[in-house]
Amino acid sequence: MLQAVLAAACIGGIMGLLGHIKRKGRLEKPRMTKRFVYLGFWEDIFVGIAASILLVLSSEPQSSLQLVILSIVAGYSGDAVLKSFDFVRQKEETEPPPEHHKKHSPHS
Repeated sequence: MLQAVLAAACIGGIMGLLGHIKRKGRLEKPRMTKRFVYLGFWEDIFVGIAASILLVLSSEPQSSLQLVILSIVAGYSGDAVLKSFDFVRQKEETEPPPEHHKKHSPHS
């Protein structure tokens, strides 16, 4: 499993970098402003790595081909994958727990 996670991280990072280049048209270097640190292309690399690892761990691919495909998709669209994980978590938190047995009072 560790090998799968490391492979997913490498592929996801490369795809995050390629996604950054496609979206911005060039490599944007990290820079600092007075109130903000902009990570540039490193941000997309880290997001691609995180998304790939999360998707591989949650789906448990059965073959190397599935691992590579999931890592490519997750790394390339890292922001969307991470937002979908957040959406699922928020949805689970807002839904009430299912009621298994309702007790009926004898007077109803």
